[in-house]
Amino acid sequence: MRRVGETLESLEHVVVSRKSQPNLESYTSRLFSGGFEKIGEKVTEEAGELVAAAKTESAERVVSEAADLLYHMLVLLAFREVPLAQVEDELARRFGISGLEEKASRKARAPGVPQANGGELT
Repeated sequence: MRRVGETLESLEHVVVSRKSQPNLESYTSRLFSGGFEKIGEKVTEEAGELVAAAKTESAERVVSEAADLLYHMLVLLAFREVPLAQVEDELARRFGISGLEEKASRKARAPGVPQANGGELT
């Protein structure tokens, strides 16, 4: 039986290897060669497709679009050299904190810096 996160960790290793060893026959390598603009465009596209699927499509389509978004997010993180474990650490830090409190604490920590929406885990 697979443990939670095992597949994401394995996929992260593959994605990072594609960045360090470019292979034009790899979709991941092509994303990296397109730089932030191409990768960011795909993350935005896949997020929109997930939302659209969640509104009107089957659970299978929602799962498929969520998988696409997670994959493209991993590519973006690897492009920025941010390990998935760092994202997991941030989620763990937020766990058990009211989303409203956590969001307010981000504003207090970084005055004048625009904050992303979200962070609400409870």
